[in-house]
Parts: sequence; structure tokens; C-alpha cells
Amino acid sequence: MSNKLIDLQHITKSFDGTMVLDDLCLYIRENEFLTLLGPSGCGKTTTLRILGGFEHPDSGRVIFDGADITDLSPNKRQLNTVFQKYALFSHMNIADNIAFGLKIRKKSKEYIDDKIKYALKLVNLEGFETRMPDSLSGGQQQRIAIARAIVNEPKVLLLDEPLGALDLKLRQDMQYELIRLKNELGITFIYVTHDQEEALTMSDTIVVMNQGYIQQIGTPEDIYNEPQNAFVADFIGDSNILPGIMIKDQLVEFMGARFACVDTGFGTNKPVDVVIRPEDLKLFALPEGAEKGSEAYQSCVSKAEALNPGYLTGVVSHLIFKGVHYEMEVQSGGFEWLVHSTRLFAVGTKVLMSVDPFNIQIMNKPESEDEQAVALEDM
Repeated sequence: MSNKLIDLQHITKSFDGTMVLDDLCLYIRENEFLTLLGPSGCGKTTTLRILGGFEHPDSGRVIFDGADITDLSPNKRQLNTVFQKYALFSHMNIADNIAFGLKIRKKSKEYIDDKIKYALKLVNLEGFETRMPDSLSGGQQQRIAIARAIVNEPKVLLLDEPLGALDLKLRQDMQYELIRLKNELGITFIYVTHDQEEALTMSDTIVVMNQGYIQQIGTPEDIYNEPQNAFVADFIGDSNILPGIMIKDQLVEFMGARFACVDTGFGTNKPVDVVIRPEDLKLFALPEGAEKGSEAYQSCVSKAEALNPGYLTGVVSHLIFKGVHYEMEVQSGGFEWLVHSTRLFAVGTKVLMSVDPFNIQIMNKPESEDEQAVALEDM
């Protein structure tokens, strides 16, 4: 396990009386790609700016490699920041843009020339030294901004929504470029985004934030497959979230049916929230005109029960082709289920729905009605 490089200790920050960060504690390991993920106003960019020295916390300390850097100015920290708007100097060519920080540090011409060539090769833009920023595409400008940061050999690279201004294809290309750079450079990346796909694609660790608080920390797999609360489940990808009753260990009831699950320790007859991802729902088409209790109907029931003893009946009400899958809405018992499937079920098809026990996620409900109202309001 990598060493702890950064330790944010009990950080609070408010602007004009509004609390933005409330007793935030977080540590970041050496050579980790950590993403701060959350909606606008959740505190992720403020956290990054405090790390970079652009904001000072109201209270708390920033520890970097064992030393307290809370009061250290940005230029004296072993960190560099890449912003969404690139911040390239339009009157300078690419070589001068990259060399800017090195010239301030009074490095020799030979050293600077070597670093420029190294950085351009690293971002796959060799030979661009004499080009001007306005002659480059958005993706190329972003690479130059990264090159300018890495020539200073920071221990940590801070990236504040750096791909937000790029189109979808360029964003996807740059995601893989950032992963490659992180692996080649061996430095710590701290990345801010509200884009869940970016976070899931690139991160070693994701920190989900909301209203100044950390909601969950974990690997992309943990965050997606095991959300700790309704906010995380709803924010990371699509989810079906509905109330249920934990009858006993490994048995939950929702929508009037009882389903096997794998969760334990919730007690008996306990109100819970049930989370099921759209891709985890399985549909079984009922033969047209099949009556309940008929052989054709029972054959379909047997297929559903082979997956889970519990199942629901519904009707496909909406259908969109998404390229790799079909996105459907299924009306069942007054609830509108979102379903993703590689199989097409036409609008109007009567279906049975079931789900593998391992794909049913159970979460505790908020302890009070006030907390529940806040949780629903935030979603």
C-alpha cells in the first residue's frame, strides 16, 4: 500500500456565512489517482483550491508529506494545477508556455529545452514548439496545459474539471491519456469532476461529496456496486430506489413481493431502502394473451423464479435504443422501473421482472423524517 502523502485534517470553509466544507477529513496516498466527485456546490473545487493554496481554510490543517503547508503560498507547494480553461498565454508559443515556470525558477536554457522536448513527447505533441495556442484544438491545448504542469516535476497534479470544455470523443480520448500519464509519471493525481463516467473510468479512489460532506470513499467498483446511501446510489449512474422491509437476513420485501438477497445485519421487519441498477433487472416476456395460471404463464414464472423466488409483473411503457443496449421503462404497481437490456421488449409487452439476489442493494433509511426529507431533496 502506498504511503500517505496528503492529509486534510478537520477542514472547514465558509463563504459569506454559507458553510462549504464542514469538518472534512481526507487522506490521499502517494501515486494515487483520486477523484473528488459531486454536484455543483458540494465543496470539491474548494477542497482542491485549499490543497493548491489558492484558498485558506477557516480551520483545520493541510499536511503534505509530513509537513504542515496550510499557510504556505501556492508557488512554494510541490503541486501544480490544470484548470478547465487551460490558462495558456495566447501571446506565447507552445515552447514558451511550457517553459514559463522553469524560467521563473531560473533554470538553464539547456535544461529548459530538454524539459520542453520531454513534455511534448509525453503528451504526444512533438514538434509543436513554435505553434501558437490559438492554432491548436481544444484537446491539444489541454495537453499543453498538462505539459506545462508536469515539467515542474510536481509530486501532485491537481486537475479542476480539465475536460469539461471538450466534446465527448475528445473527453474520452483524454481520459485514457491521463491514465497513461499518471502511470508513466508515477505522481499523484487529484481530479475534480461532476461527471460520473470520468470518475469511474480513471480513478483508483473516488470521494463522493455533497453539501460539504463526504458521502462515501471507495474504489469505482465499490462506489457503483455498494452505495452507502440513497444520494450515492442516485448520483453514480442510474438506479431504481424504492422503500422496502427487511423481513430477516437475506430476505427483503418490496412492491408486495418477497425477494432473496445477500444482505444481513439489518434486523427483522426493518424499513430499508432498496437499490437495483437498471442493467441488473431481468425481463421475461409473457406470451401474448397468456392467462395467469396457464401453462404458458407458469413457464414464464418458472424462468423468473429460477433467478429469484420473488418477481413482479409489469408492462413496457417506453423504449429507447442506446446503441449498446435498450433503455426501457416498465410500469409495475404504480412504480416506473428503469431497465437496461440487450434484448428488445416492445412497448406494450407484458413482462415478469426479477433480479439476482447479489444485485439487490439494501441501505438503512435515515433515522428521522427530517433526515429523509433532506436526503430526497438532495437527490
